[in-house]
Amino acid sequence: MTEPLQKPVVRLPDPKTVATSLSRITQTAQRVVADYLERQSRHAAPEAPPSLEAVEGITRSFLELAQKLIANPGKVFEVQVAFWKDYWALWERTSRRMMGEEVLPVISPANGDRRFSDPQWAENAVFDFIKQSYLLAARSLHSTVVDASGLDPKTAARVDFYTTQFVNALSPTNSVVLNPTVLKATLESGGENLVAGLANLMEDLETSKLGLEVKRQRKDALTLGKDLAATPGKVIFQNDLMQLIQYTPTTDTVHKRPILVVPPWINKYYVVDLSPPKSWVRWAVSEGFTVFCLSWVNPDERLAGKAFEDYLAEGPLAALDVIEEVTGEHEVAAVGYCLGGTLLACTLAYLAEKQDRRITAATFFTTMIDFAEPGEVSVFIDEEQLQMLERQMNEKGYLDGSQMASAWALIRSNDVIWSFVVHKYLLGKDVPPLDLLFWGADPTRMPAKMHAYYLRNMYQHNRLREPGGLAMLGVPLDLGKVDVPAYFLSARDDYVAPWKANYAGARLLRGPVRFVLGGSGHIAGVINPVGSTFYGYSTNPDLPAEPDAWDAKAERHDGSWWPDWLAWVKPSSGKMVSAASRRPGEGKLPALEDAPGSYVTVRS
Repeated sequence: MTEPLQKPVVRLPDPKTVATSLSRITQTAQRVVADYLERQSRHAAPEAPPSLEAVEGITRSFLELAQKLIANPGKVFEVQVAFWKDYWALWERTSRRMMGEEVLPVISPANGDRRFSDPQWAENAVFDFIKQSYLLAARSLHSTVVDASGLDPKTAARVDFYTTQFVNALSPTNSVVLNPTVLKATLESGGENLVAGLANLMEDLETSKLGLEVKRQRKDALTLGKDLAATPGKVIFQNDLMQLIQYTPTTDTVHKRPILVVPPWINKYYVVDLSPPKSWVRWAVSEGFTVFCLSWVNPDERLAGKAFEDYLAEGPLAALDVIEEVTGEHEVAAVGYCLGGTLLACTLAYLAEKQDRRITAATFFTTMIDFAEPGEVSVFIDEEQLQMLERQMNEKGYLDGSQMASAWALIRSNDVIWSFVVHKYLLGKDVPPLDLLFWGADPTRMPAKMHAYYLRNMYQHNRLREPGGLAMLGVPLDLGKVDVPAYFLSARDDYVAPWKANYAGARLLRGPVRFVLGGSGHIAGVINPVGSTFYGYSTNPDLPAEPDAWDAKAERHDGSWWPDWLAWVKPSSGKMVSAASRRPGEGKLPALEDAPGSYVTVRS
C-alpha cells in the first residue's frame, strides 16, 4: 500500500518577522534597481550581450534540427510512439498502485541524480507520477535530438547540451508546489522559507555583475591562511606569473628529493591545500617530503601578452632553478594538476629535447594531454565561439574568471546551479562554509594570448599529442621522448578531464606509467585523504590500448589512493636527510612573506 503524504504542521508566520524581512528585502531591491540604472546611465550605447554570437550559433543549430526533423518524420513518429507507450504504461501502473498493488517504475532517475532524494518522490504515488512523467518527457526530448534528427555528431552534441539545460530548468524539483521538500517546508514555516529565499535572491542580484549569479559561497565565508591554504610555509620567490611557496618541514628528516607541485591557474593553487584534514600538501609534508608549490598570479590586462610558453618559462622552469639554489638538489619529483598537469607534460617534453634530467618522476592529477575526447566542454569549442571569445579577451586583455566558471557550471547545472537555487531561494537556507565551495567560487582570470593558444592548440586542434606539433621557447615538443616514470590519477566521474581522455594521454609517454582510477569527480576524486571511506580507487599494472579493457581487469581498492602514490614515489625519493636545512627562508633565499602569499588573495 502506498504510504500517504504525511500531513504537515501548518504554522502561520509571525507578522512582525515577515514585516521586518520584507522591509529589508525592499531596501535591497531599491539598491539593486538603483545600481542597475546607474550602470545603464554610464553607457550611452549599452554593450551588446557578450554571448550574442553564441546565441546566434545555437539558434542556427536548432533551426537545422527543425529542418532535419521535418525531413525525417518517420523517426520522429517512432520516438513519439515510444513516449506514449511508456506514458500509457505509467498511467496504468499508477492506477494499479493507487489500488494498493505493488508495481515497478517505468523509469527511474539516473545514478547520481540527487534531485529526487526525498523519500516522498518514491513513497507517494502522486509525486512518483510527477517524477516519472518528467523523466519520460526528458528522455523523449533527448531521443528526438540524438536518435531521430540525423544531425552530424558535433551539432547533435550542441543541441542536446542546450536541450539538457532547458530540461533541467523545467524539473519539478525546482517548483514550490511540485517539490515535496519545498512544499513541506512552506506549509510548516507559514511561507517564511520563501521570504528568506527572496532575501537570498535579492542579495545575490545585488552582488552579481550581469543578470543573476547564484552565489554558492560567501566571499567572507572562510579565511585564507586560517581555514584553508593554512599549511605553514614561506614565499621564497616570485615573478610576474607566480609565487613559489616552500613548506615548513614537520618531521626531523626529509626525503632528499624535493617535490614541485604545478597546480592549475584556472582556479587558485589551494585546491591541494584545502582545510587541514583534506590538505594533500599538509599530508605530503607529514610524510617527510620537502614540498614546493606554485601560486599563480590572478592576471589583469597588464599581462594580456603572456603566452603559454611564458607559463612554462616563468613557472616550472623558474621553480626548478630556485629549488636547486635553496636545497642544492638538482633532481625533483613533479606533480601537475589538471591544466597544471598539461603544463607539466609540456615541461617534460621540453626538458627531454634539451636532455635535461632534473624531473625524475612525474605525477598527473586528472590531466589531459590528449584532447581528442574532451567531454561535454567540446560544445564550447568551435571556430565561431572561439572567434567570439578571442574578440572579448582582446578587448579586456583577459578572460574573466566568472565566464569560465559559468561554462563549467552549465555542464553540471543540476548539481552546480539548480540545487543551490532550491536550497537558497525555495528553502530559504544559507549555504554553510565549505572549503571546496569556497575554492570553486574563487576563480582566476586568463591572459588573452595564453588562453587563446590553449583553447586552439590543445582543445580544438589537439596538437600536443603530435610529435613536433607544438614548439615552446624554440624547442619542438614530443611526448614520445618523455621517459621518466609517471603516475596518472584520474577520476571515474570527472567531467572536466574525462578519465578515458586521461588514459589516452598516459599512453603517449615512453616511460613506465602507473594509471590509477579514483572514484567521484575532478576534485573529490583527488582530494580523498587517508582515512576516508569514500570512493575508493582501481589499479591495473598493464596499459592496454583501450581504457575499457584496462578497467575490466582493474583491481578495486577501498579508501584513499594516497598511500598507493606514496608507495610509488618513495623508492625514487632518495635517502632521508636532516630537515634542519630545509626550513624555508633560512637558506640562500630569504622569505618574502608567509604562505599562502599575496598572489592568492587577489579576487576576480
